[in-house]
Amino acid sequence: MAKNLIIVESPAKAKTIEKFLGKNYKVLASVGHVRDLPKSKIGVDVENDFEPQYINIRGKGDVIKELKSAAKKSERVYLATDPDREGEAIAWHLGTLLNLGDEEPCRIEFHEITKEAVKEAIHHPRRIDLNLVDAQQARRVLDRLVGYKISPLLWRKVRKGLSAGRVQSVATKLICDRENEINAFVKEEYWSVAMELKHLPSDLPFEAELSQFKGKKPELRNEHEALEMKAYLEAAEPQITEVQNKVKSRAPQPPFTTSSLQQDAANRLGFSASKTMMVAQQLYEGIAVKGQGTIGLITYMRTDSTRISEEAKRHLVEFIDREYGEAYLNKKARTEKKSKSSQDAHEAVRPTYIHLMPETLEASLTKDQLKLYTLIWQRFVAAGMSDATFDSKNVSITAGEALLKANGLLLKFDGFLKVYEFSSFKENRLPDIKTGDGVQRLHVKPDQHFTQPPARYTEATLVKEMEEKGIGRPSTYAPTIATIISRGYVEREKKSLKPTELGYIINDIMAGYFEEIVNADFTAGMENKLDEVEAGNMDWHSILREFYGPFSETLAKADESLEKLDLTEKTDLLCEKCGHPLNIKHGRFGKFYACSNYPECDYTKAILNEIGVDCPLCKVGKVVERKTKKLKTFYGCSRFPECRYVSWNRPVGRACPLCGEALVEKVTKKNRTVLCSSTTCTYKEVSSH
Repeated sequence: MAKNLIIVESPAKAKTIEKFLGKNYKVLASVGHVRDLPKSKIGVDVENDFEPQYINIRGKGDVIKELKSAAKKSERVYLATDPDREGEAIAWHLGTLLNLGDEEPCRIEFHEITKEAVKEAIHHPRRIDLNLVDAQQARRVLDRLVGYKISPLLWRKVRKGLSAGRVQSVATKLICDRENEINAFVKEEYWSVAMELKHLPSDLPFEAELSQFKGKKPELRNEHEALEMKAYLEAAEPQITEVQNKVKSRAPQPPFTTSSLQQDAANRLGFSASKTMMVAQQLYEGIAVKGQGTIGLITYMRTDSTRISEEAKRHLVEFIDREYGEAYLNKKARTEKKSKSSQDAHEAVRPTYIHLMPETLEASLTKDQLKLYTLIWQRFVAAGMSDATFDSKNVSITAGEALLKANGLLLKFDGFLKVYEFSSFKENRLPDIKTGDGVQRLHVKPDQHFTQPPARYTEATLVKEMEEKGIGRPSTYAPTIATIISRGYVEREKKSLKPTELGYIINDIMAGYFEEIVNADFTAGMENKLDEVEAGNMDWHSILREFYGPFSETLAKADESLEKLDLTEKTDLLCEKCGHPLNIKHGRFGKFYACSNYPECDYTKAILNEIGVDCPLCKVGKVVERKTKKLKTFYGCSRFPECRYVSWNRPVGRACPLCGEALVEKVTKKNRTVLCSSTTCTYKEVSSH
């Protein structure tokens, strides 16, 4: 039997670590939490200073038995759960189950799963940090009190199956508030005017935009005003009055935090926050790399810091110098920016081995793993590279009392752009214009525009907003978004997040009766208090005492004054089973028809959202939009189960001109593609939005 037992959270991590160590070490997985609050009751003794009542999680009996047996046969037990509050709490629960004393130096942590990092951690075990445990306990108990006290109220007043949460309710409110802004927005018309000119020395055309008129910014509110300006510019003689040539630079962004990783993965790869964290977890826990064995490819992916270790910096400098040359090395000292709420507990998300370039891992990684690893690797390498520099040319042109501007931008030195591009950069080449050069007006173009409402949140922009407002922490962004979508409070519409009717109802109740809980400042302030508990500056019980008194009073008032909401909608349709009228009711997966004669009649029928296309398979039914249990949209036949036609992509109602199979529509951020549903056919129509 091995002398030393190491307990981690996941079986994948256990396999990776066991390969690093010799026969004196056995590595087992707890498979997540082993103890938690019971699901069947609140599990918090409010009268006894909010003492949590932990139980062994159902289904974990065999795991606990194996861990206890292995611990008894081992001389040393090391708890190597994740290096964060939750990981510390899991270690504490394991220590309790295995009778490891609070003074026992059994806790080891590492931020990357490499042979060097794991061995170094084993040489420096420490005691379990009870301040970290208490901070996690406070969060768990606080969220349990909110969830288990408000949720039954929602069940009684609205319908069963609903839930409220401290962070999820704030996120839902942000999305509802944004939708209200969009609905209240009144668009306004405005016009711009551009002049197309020819540079006479070079005979090359370029365009200049109207910038000022009589020393003020022009406000052209309608076509009449725009045409008047056009007539004025057509009568005035254009002259180049000033040319400014400058060199501009752009610095690379720092390595990823959890938040910036989720945002970039959403914007560049189309990954949801949950998918990003799932794939990142796989890269962190270990991948079997050909010729290398099983290794963790990235550092711990839950972090709010952009800091990197001195050793990682040294390897990065050596790599850039060797692969790209000295000119690409960053020569400036860059300060690491921290948000106000940053705990700075871990390094940034970075590759563990900089020499493992993405192209060398193609055979070892799945498609999604390779995409995310490439993003992380490129961002980290770029962070150590020199600025990109641009030649900027700003040309001022006068025409009577009008001032027009033309701006040119050309890449001079790519710097960090050699490995990591940013989407907002566009080159605009101007002729070699000098002050006093002649120009000829070709024509004047007025353009109509309308002011735009604020955009709906995407997962990326919601994560950014939550981070900026201090709502939640790196580990909570993805599960929060997943929860409000799975509860049916928010739905995805293409890439945007939109509140549902049910989401509005729940938000109105929470904002009307529990205003403090859905207040972003309150939630951010609570996160700061949890940080104080972690730092050992505050007792976790005091947070709960301060919160619970006013909360319980508010809860009682809400229960008394909130009337039961009837969400039932009557229809003229009749039940196919008993002939009574059908009502429209709300369920977890949206609205559905139900017999008004319930419970005597239990007839229900789905409300089908037809898209106006005949079923390509049976030719009889209609294609309808459906949702999976995880609320992902797919398309099927209205005659299911008689016809089992399904498609992830929306059918367009046309046959492929090459093979005759149904054409479907695939929409990405940039393009709308109509392609053949047959996997063997190459027919495709691509158009931009």
